[in-house]
Amino acid sequence: MLRLARKLPILLVLTLSSCSEKSIEQVTQKPNVLLLYMDDLRPELASFGALQIQSPNIDDLAEKGVKFQNAYCNVPVCGASRASMLTGMLPTKNRFLDYKTFVETETPEAVTIPELFKNSGYTTISNGKIYHHLDDRESDWDEIWRPYAFDKTDSGLAPTEHWQSLWKDYQDPENASKYQIADVGPAYESADVSDSTYIDGLLTEKVIRDIKKLKKGKKPFFLTAGFISPHLPFNAPKKYWDFYDRKTIKQPENYNYIPKDAPEISISNWPEMRDYTNIPSQGQVSDSIAMDLIHGYYATISYTDALVGKILDALKEEGLEKNTIVLLVSDHGYNLQEHTQWAKFTNYNTSTQVPLIIYNPASKIKGTTNALTSLVDVYPTLAELCGLDAPKKQLDGVSLVPVLNDLKSEGKKHVFIKKNEGFTLKTRDFSYTEFRKPQDNSTDARMLYDHRSTKSENINVVHHHEFESVVAELSSTLHSAFEKNMYDKSKKD
Repeated sequence: MLRLARKLPILLVLTLSSCSEKSIEQVTQKPNVLLLYMDDLRPELASFGALQIQSPNIDDLAEKGVKFQNAYCNVPVCGASRASMLTGMLPTKNRFLDYKTFVETETPEAVTIPELFKNSGYTTISNGKIYHHLDDRESDWDEIWRPYAFDKTDSGLAPTEHWQSLWKDYQDPENASKYQIADVGPAYESADVSDSTYIDGLLTEKVIRDIKKLKKGKKPFFLTAGFISPHLPFNAPKKYWDFYDRKTIKQPENYNYIPKDAPEISISNWPEMRDYTNIPSQGQVSDSIAMDLIHGYYATISYTDALVGKILDALKEEGLEKNTIVLLVSDHGYNLQEHTQWAKFTNYNTSTQVPLIIYNPASKIKGTTNALTSLVDVYPTLAELCGLDAPKKQLDGVSLVPVLNDLKSEGKKHVFIKKNEGFTLKTRDFSYTEFRKPQDNSTDARMLYDHRSTKSENINVVHHHEFESVVAELSSTLHSAFEKNMYDKSKKD
């Protein structure tokens, strides 16, 4: 079995207990943090406008907190995105490239989010998938846990390898048998099992146990819940599949064509999904399979939503809700057949936009903001909310506290996104991408999508005369503001 895990879907929720004035006899308590980290979840939630999705618990959280409508990852691939967010550092030409990223190898001197909290007197617990790799930056945590990973085995596998051999977690007997024998299985499963049967259900039970245990402790905590869902395979208990009438499920309007004038390099062949037994090795899936995949994605979202609800209920029942800030986020977006594509790994908006919700019980401000932000902004935000001294020279992001205090704020002027040789500058109005030739860093192809009316990105307008000045300005900004992130010094043109 490979040492490196495959990319997994995720959603992130952070709970920070607000600092409160105590009597002279009591010690001031720092806020707690609960991080709900999702994998592969694009903003496919009712609270973000996807009204076909049943996600009442996350929608409740969004209503109580602040919902970010324009949040973006900085790398649309799991391991790299998590490394970027947890260090607060942007990807570069040679850093944070793909799922194989190890923070301890690529940025060994970085003070990560959990390390900062641990060094500041917090109890830090990693549950589920936080770093992509179970054995990355182990010293950041007081405790590391993933379902099955530390079970006794006769195979002699280390926890990382053992977990990687089990995480797809098929419960249908036929699927489970095939997976055990050949390490392959279908891209989705609907099994008539309880919520606690799949890995994310086991994770939820562990997080609830931690909440009860941490309530009795004297230290503030940084507690995480790293969900696999809605990552492939789309496995969820049957009752969540039953939430959706298949007759109402639709393929996207642009499922059978790539954007007009889009460069070939911008379109992914979605190799991750092709690893599954019911997906063809070449060409598009059938319409029937496409509907199954979309149905499965919806079911895993609703399943995870129910688990999130259980965790938030436990937080309330233990009296910690008023002293915990909850942050829910995903590592990147996901393509559901838009422009013929599945999974992530592209510079398109479907791969890069993420849901982000921050609930701070100490604040009376709640609602929706259109402020532009990205995942490297999570680190300085948490540090400021908890009164911690962040390593400012390390961080590439900015605190979102000003946005949390003024929801009409415009946020950042631009966000930098990198996928392989594709470098994207996202602004409020546009998404501009340059694909660079690795041999000499020259421009190979370009894209410009006008987001002022829609983010569907069906027409690449980079060569349209009326956008000449926009292209010139965005290209100049991309190269001047992010020069160090785009070039090898030895190969700069």
